[in-house]
Amino acid sequence: MTDIKTPILATDVIHRGDCLEILRTLPDRSVDMVFADPPYNLQLGGDLLRPDNSKVDAVDDDWDKFDSFAAYDAFCRDWLKECRRVLKDEGSIWVIGSYHNIFRLGTAIQDLGYWVLNDIIWRKSNPMPNFKGTRFTNAHETLIWAAKSRDQKRYTFNYDALKAFNEDTQMRSDWTLALCTGEERIKGEDGKKAHPTQKPEGLLHRVIMAATKPGDVILDPFFGTGTTGAAAKRLGRRFVGIERDAAYADVAETRIKAVIPAKPEDLVVMGSKRAEVKVPFGALVEAGLLAPGDTLYCPKGHREARVRADGSLISGEFTGSIHKLGAILENAPACNGWTYWRFKTDTGLRSIDALRAEVRAGMQ
Repeated sequence: MTDIKTPILATDVIHRGDCLEILRTLPDRSVDMVFADPPYNLQLGGDLLRPDNSKVDAVDDDWDKFDSFAAYDAFCRDWLKECRRVLKDEGSIWVIGSYHNIFRLGTAIQDLGYWVLNDIIWRKSNPMPNFKGTRFTNAHETLIWAAKSRDQKRYTFNYDALKAFNEDTQMRSDWTLALCTGEERIKGEDGKKAHPTQKPEGLLHRVIMAATKPGDVILDPFFGTGTTGAAAKRLGRRFVGIERDAAYADVAETRIKAVIPAKPEDLVVMGSKRAEVKVPFGALVEAGLLAPGDTLYCPKGHREARVRADGSLISGEFTGSIHKLGAILENAPACNGWTYWRFKTDTGLRSIDALRAEVRAGMQ
């Protein structure tokens, strides 16, 4: 009997060729995150001119042209379906688009079984003006972030790291970042843009920091000039790129080779409290950090409760867990007992959460 071996996913590579054909060769459940910047199907009709009558370098490449909305929808459903197959069960996908296509993509994403976690508004600080003056200036694009399924219990979200990144303020779903310009914009020998819709690496930096861990594999089925690969390498992640345009792939290879990755010690993601080892209050009693009969106090010190051997508390006629009794005494719907209760020391009252930290350190 011949053993059937699971295909091994090659990483830090750029596959050159048709997106769908190559996606179908990738192993099931092999990537941690997908970032997709698909064709926008802009449906441009005629040249776009500035007020001085110069031509705007718009997206008019063949890869962005489809015969109909139906053809575009079929294409998107095909690649989204393959990406879902390749995505690990705890993975997530990011898809970016403009008003031309993001609503069609959103419908396909939901129809195929993904579960939308957020939509992110990328607000461009330097958008291209609406030269004709017939519409609002198109100053943003939308990213859809989705889990692989509605029933998915786990997915990577580095909440605490993003909060630290954002000066200890919860990261919002509207991000202000400049378009890719200046030295970051890659140009050919003729001085023209190497790619018409090159994304700023700062955008990928934030996406990768939000939803992956060092060593994770990121798939980009529309690799272009390699922004995802460059950001992934810089941040200690691995990438799989797919690009059918040989010129774009050449630029991406050269670009990524020049990237110097950060040192491993500088890539450690700030841990989340949700991921910490669970410690029951009773463990503090078992460890001898608190003894039956010890007194605990509310933050202001005017309410007291005694510790019992089973890890519950008693105060007058009321008993319960550290959380339940705190809520009863404060006449509140809920209470975090770890931050509410204090024990007495020579220097004053101290939170029992400090004792929990001691027990957790021992468990780890």
